[in-house]
Amino acid sequence: MENGHLERGIKLRQLLMIALGGTIGTGLFVGTGGNIANAGPLGTLIAYMVGGVIVYAIILSLGELASVYPTTGSFGDYASRFIGPATGYMVFWMYWVGWVITVAVEYIAVGLLMQRWFPHVPVYYFVMGCIVLIFLLNAFSVKIFAEGEFFLASIKVFAVFIFIILGVVGIVYQIHLHGFSSVWANFYMVHANPKLGLETGFFPKGAMGVFGVILAVIFAYTGTEIVGVAAGEATNPSVAMPKAIKATLWRIVFFFLGSVIVISVFLPMTDSSIAQSPFVATLERIPLPFVGTGIPYAADVMNFVIITAILSTANSGVYASSRMVYGLAQKKMFPPIFAKLNKRGTPVYAMYLSMGFTLLGMLTQAYAPEKIIESLINIISFSVIIVWISVSVAQYNFRKQFVASGKSLDDLPYRAPFLPLIQLVGISGSLVGIVGAYMDPEQRIGAYLTIGYTLLCYLGYYLTKGKWGA
Repeated sequence: MENGHLERGIKLRQLLMIALGGTIGTGLFVGTGGNIANAGPLGTLIAYMVGGVIVYAIILSLGELASVYPTTGSFGDYASRFIGPATGYMVFWMYWVGWVITVAVEYIAVGLLMQRWFPHVPVYYFVMGCIVLIFLLNAFSVKIFAEGEFFLASIKVFAVFIFIILGVVGIVYQIHLHGFSSVWANFYMVHANPKLGLETGFFPKGAMGVFGVILAVIFAYTGTEIVGVAAGEATNPSVAMPKAIKATLWRIVFFFLGSVIVISVFLPMTDSSIAQSPFVATLERIPLPFVGTGIPYAADVMNFVIITAILSTANSGVYASSRMVYGLAQKKMFPPIFAKLNKRGTPVYAMYLSMGFTLLGMLTQAYAPEKIIESLINIISFSVIIVWISVSVAQYNFRKQFVASGKSLDDLPYRAPFLPLIQLVGISGSLVGIVGAYMDPEQRIGAYLTIGYTLLCYLGYYLTKGKWGA
C-alpha cells in the first residue's frame, strides 16, 4: 500500500450514465406510489417539478466547482475551501453517513425482493451475496466500479424508458377506446373518502399533502450529486461535467415526470397497490393494441429491474462514502492510513471503514424499533439537503473570490448561469424541503437526529483539529 493519486479512469460515457442513472432507484420505483397516494397525481407532479428545479440549481453550481476543482472530496473540499474547514469537515461526514445508511437499507431490500423467487432462502444469504458483489466492484479499480455502474445503470434507464414508451402507447389507445376524459379521470378526486382523509379536488389531502412529500421527492433525487464525486476520477472533467449536467436535466424532465404521468393515468391514488409496486400495477393495467390489458410477467421483470437499481445505488454508495473518508484523510482531518491506496489507486482502507459501518447500519435495520428505522432513513434526505446547501454557498463564495482576484469569467471551464438566482433557488428550495418535513410529526425525529449529528461533527472537528497534521 502507498500514498498516491486516485486513478482518472472514469470515461465520458460512464460519467454520463452515472449522471443519468444516479437517482433512478427505490425513490422512483417504490416511493413514487406513496407520493401519489399522499399528494395526488397533480400534487406529485408539482413536487417533482419543484424538486427538479432545486436539484438542477444545485447541479449547475456543482458543475462550475467540479470543472475547476475536480476532486473526489467534492462537497467537503469545496466547503472547506470556500466556507470554512469546520463546515467542510461536517459536510464530509454528513454525506458519508447518508450513504452508509442508504447502502444498509438497500442490502436488506435486495434480500427481501429476491424472496419473490426464492421464498425459502434466508434473506441474509442474499445480503451476503450483495456485500461480496459490491466489494468486488469497488475494491480493485475505479475502472471496474465505473463499468459495473454503467451496466447496472443502463438496465434501469432502459427499463424506465420502455415503461414510459409503453405508457404513451397505452394512453393513446385509451383515448381511442374511451376518449380524453378517461385519461384525466384519476387526476381529480370526484368522490370524497372520509376514511382515507380525502377531499374532492386536484389536491385530495390539501396543499399540505403536496408540501409533505417534498422531502420524499428530495430522497428520490438523492444521488444526482454523486457525479461531482466521480468528476474527481474522470478522464477529462472540464469537458465531461457540462455534458453530465445536461443529462441531469433531461433525466429530471423525462424519467421522473413521465413516470408519474403514466402511473397516474392508469392507477387511482386510492388503489392499495400504488404504495406497494406502482410500476408493476401500472404495467398490469396498461391497455395495448393487439395485446390487450396488461404486460405478461410484468411483476417479475420489474422485480429484476428494481434489484439492479438497488445494486446500482449500493455500488454508488460504497464508492461515494469511501471517497469522503479518503478526502478527509487527504486534508489531514482523519488518520493518514485512510488516504492510502492500493496499486490500482483505490482507497481500500476508506472503503473497509465505510462498509464496516454499513454492516452496523444493517444491524440497526434488523433490531431497532420501526420508528427509529424510519428516522434513520429520514436522515438520508436531511443530510443531502445540508450538502446541497453547502454546494450553493461554496459556489457563491468561489465566484466572488474568482472575480475579486481579477480573473475573467470566460476563463472558467464551465460557467454556471443565472447567478445569484441559482443559489437562491438551491438554498431556499432546500430550506422549504426541511420546513415541509418538519411539519410532518413523523419526520421530526429524523430532523432532530440530523441536528444532533451536525453538532457532533463540529465538535469532532474542534476536538481533533491538528491531531493528524491539519
